[in-house]
Amino acid sequence: MSGNGGTKALELLRSLPRVSLANLRPNPGSKKRERRRGRGRYGGRKCGRGHKGERQRGNRPRLGFEGGQTPFYLVIPKYGFNDGHSLRRQYQPLSLQRLQYLIDLGRVDPTQPIDLTQLTNARGVTVQPLKRDYGVQLVEEGADIFSAKVNIEVQRASELAIAAIEKNGGVVTTSFYDPRSLEILCKPVVFFLRGQPIPKRMLPPEDLVRYYTDARNRGYLADPSKVAEARLELAKKYGYVLPDITKDELFKMLSMRKDPRQIFFGLAPGWIVNMADKKILKPTDEKLLKYYSS
Repeated sequence: MSGNGGTKALELLRSLPRVSLANLRPNPGSKKRERRRGRGRYGGRKCGRGHKGERQRGNRPRLGFEGGQTPFYLVIPKYGFNDGHSLRRQYQPLSLQRLQYLIDLGRVDPTQPIDLTQLTNARGVTVQPLKRDYGVQLVEEGADIFSAKVNIEVQRASELAIAAIEKNGGVVTTSFYDPRSLEILCKPVVFFLRGQPIPKRMLPPEDLVRYYTDARNRGYLADPSKVAEARLELAKKYGYVLPDITKDELFKMLSMRKDPRQIFFGLAPGWIVNMADKKILKPTDEKLLKYYSS
């Protein structure tokens, strides 16, 4: 822009009034006066509603009504995509980042075996058995920052989450809990106050037997020798050196596992926990011992 043109533009800006709400106007012709309906010759006869019928009288049909013919949602047949949705098992996600956060805060003790009781007491997860929750699923979010050595029991676990824990010398076990056992495990104090014996944990249903007997999933019903082989295969797959937990000072804690019929660590089925007297009552009758044995 030349100097003369710039000078003229500045003079024009100085001569124009300052922009404010008082002098703002729409462009000429951009606004059209609204026509007032229902005002005789000034607004038309039908008020823009047309001739007769429910549309003119303000009694429109419900949404989806097609005038009496078979509606679209009844013409299209049903498919089984959501068949049995009310019976599907749900697993609350627990990320490695969240687990590391709970350990760093001191809510979860990594020197003791971790199961659903410790996780719910630490407010790490919320499990509701009455809403088809069957436990916790360990996911790999935060695998790059996870550094704790733990012995954790969950209901499901991803392959990368298992690798991240075993890389640090930890142990993962996936185990099944029926709804009653799951409720007792999540709220043990409420159950102990009832004064009832600890029940036996039920075995997994037929469709879950394959998952919990697979060593790659670290199932609690899998062969221990195959689990050791699967640990080595996973270390080769992700390229890390598998620590020897037998030489670890926490080997006793890392090797602790529950019996397939056991719900709590250190408490066998059939025992009664007396909260008032702080005692544990064990059965002595042979029939009870035989019934509660796995």
